[in-house]
Amino acid sequence: MTQPTILHPADLTAYERGGGARTIPLVTPKLGATTFINGITEFGPGAKIAWHSHNAEESVMLLEGSAVFDIGDEHYDLEAQDTTFIPPGVPHRFRNKSETQGMKILWIYGRVDATRTLVETGETRPVSAEHT
Repeated sequence: MTQPTILHPADLTAYERGGGARTIPLVTPKLGATTFINGITEFGPGAKIAWHSHNAEESVMLLEGSAVFDIGDEHYDLEAQDTTFIPPGVPHRFRNKSETQGMKILWIYGRVDATRTLVETGETRPVSAEHT
């Protein structure tokens, strides 16, 4: 049986995502998750991640800072606690709106075998494998 766990992000290993972003995995299959995974991604000033899509539903909450959420041809300004829902297969990205301060998001995928497909290259990788 999987045990209840409290995670302290400050004590966990962060992984560089490129483009000025780094991710801290939280609930993952390594912990015993069987239906979802989540984590925190921190963006440096002006940082953005590449356009991508997933094979799973995703929800993202802006925890700190100000962001731009790009989806299709639309661009949405986000403030702390604004939350997105992104269906599978929909290209999107997040950008830090500030050139002087960081931002932080909490992401949740609706399956443990979630993948990320980069729009530019078509490369697909398991999300959880990026953090092992």
